[in-house]
Amino acid sequence: MNDKSLELVIGLFEFVILLFSLSFHECAHAWMASRLGDQTARLQGRVSMNPIRHIDPIGTLLFPALMIFGPIMGLGIGGFLVGWAKPTPVITRNFKHIRRDDNLTTLAGPVSNLVLLLAFYLVLIVLMIAVPGGKDAVGGAMAFDLTSGTASTPQAIALFAYLAVNVNLALMFFNLLPIPPLDGSHVLRNLLPYNALNTYDRIAGFGFFFILIIGRPIIGFFMRPSMHLINSGLLHFLQ
Repeated sequence: MNDKSLELVIGLFEFVILLFSLSFHECAHAWMASRLGDQTARLQGRVSMNPIRHIDPIGTLLFPALMIFGPIMGLGIGGFLVGWAKPTPVITRNFKHIRRDDNLTTLAGPVSNLVLLLAFYLVLIVLMIAVPGGKDAVGGAMAFDLTSGTASTPQAIALFAYLAVNVNLALMFFNLLPIPPLDGSHVLRNLLPYNALNTYDRIAGFGFFFILIIGRPIIGFFMRPSMHLINSGLLHFLQ
């Protein structure tokens, strides 16, 4: 597999992973809200893994596509892959304990990405332990080097799982940023004193610009040591 073909495969894998992960993320919000007494999202069909229920044309399709396929087309757009889906509708007055339940509903999204990260990490470990050629496949996926030999099922699974770990880690950190309208901002807002809410709400309209300016360096600050820890764990099984 040549470099261009590998880049295209990685791009397609990342797009599928992002679509699935965002759907799982929003489904988790809707499910938690339903469990805590607000059926708004459930009645709109949002407790679903169907991507059509959650797609935002810009955040789920256009923005990620530019990040994934921009470098392939020489546009110089890239970095940690993130995106967003259509916000899950929540009416907090339906909760019994408004602040607590709103925080739990909000945090269900990032936690869902952590669950996916751990699940795909487990897939990589099982590959290395139980599948013939699994160690080589995972080692190649970690180096993004699948050019030697013919592509195989373990190689494809290893690459998909390793990319899924990366994408979900980035999504978790991205959504925890305390910048409106990301999940972290809801938690922060619930912690602020009443006299600070108006000021915080006024900056919400500029949230997207803050995300563009400081989002990447902040995510990178947390991603690098986290991926180092993840890779160290995988290398333990490779040795």
